[in-house]
Amino acid sequence: MSKKETFYKDLKVKLEENTRFPSDYLYKFIVPTTKNQEKEVEEAFQGKKITLSKKASRNGKYVSVSIKINVKNADEVIQNYHAVENIEGLISL
Repeated sequence: MSKKETFYKDLKVKLEENTRFPSDYLYKFIVPTTKNQEKEVEEAFQGKKITLSKKASRNGKYVSVSIKINVKNADEVIQNYHAVENIEGLISL
């Protein structure tokens, strides 16, 4: 099992133990502003009812993107992480 698979498996267990679903879940990402990564994050959640907030870093090289969304279960949380995991330079917090 890869590190990524282990991470998601552990995350699912923790979410199911500590979260009552449906629930609001807050995703926090940091992306560089070198390409269009900020827009890519937004597009990954397109069509879903979200609350979005962004904050540029002091030097303008990075943007913090926070997305609050109501999720049905742990699988949906993980599915949303999968939707953004290939965005270049993305850091999930």
